[in-house]
Amino acid sequence: MSDITPQNKSSNDLADIKRKVQEVLGDAPDLLKLALENMLREQDPNTEGHAGSAGRIGRQSGKISELTAMADLKPGGADRLRRIFKLVNGNFNGAQKVSTLHDMRFVFFENDTRILFATTYDGDWDTYIEDFATKIPDLMDLLFSSVEGWPGITDPGVKDFIAGHQITADGWYVANPNLSVVETRRLQKQNDALQEFLDKIA
Repeated sequence: MSDITPQNKSSNDLADIKRKVQEVLGDAPDLLKLALENMLREQDPNTEGHAGSAGRIGRQSGKISELTAMADLKPGGADRLRRIFKLVNGNFNGAQKVSTLHDMRFVFFENDTRILFATTYDGDWDTYIEDFATKIPDLMDLLFSSVEGWPGITDPGVKDFIAGHQITADGWYVANPNLSVVETRRLQKQNDALQEFLDKIA
């Protein structure tokens, strides 16, 4: 555990923080500058999760990567997708076949003419897209066939299509950047077994 706090940072560190804040927010209100100074003073330089590249596109923090894509929908596409989401009650258990998938979200905007798809996953971009194509192709085509220009998940140009609609996150935070989906499930099972054992001997 780090012992870096606002009280024990050196005066050189504090001067450096003020200089950096002035460079970034020179014309901003003082309240905004003070907020950033306080945030930087409390920041632990040993914290895990430095953002790097996920490969072709997107960011990676530790083992975890992000994908955010926006696309135009075909006429009636949002309505069709809402009916699908309602039918399955938001349950996409089939997606568990992609063992690197943390989550996925769908948001309609601009009067249901566009969709935002966001997901986090373990590893690099190319492997993740290949997992979609080989492990859940029907689910992918079901979810994205309402998107304008969708070529189909098995089409050789699908990676170019996805990358062409993806926007790399400018800011991103991961609470546990070095804990993969498989490791999370294993830890959960171990904890459940331990709790069951403790209940039996109590």
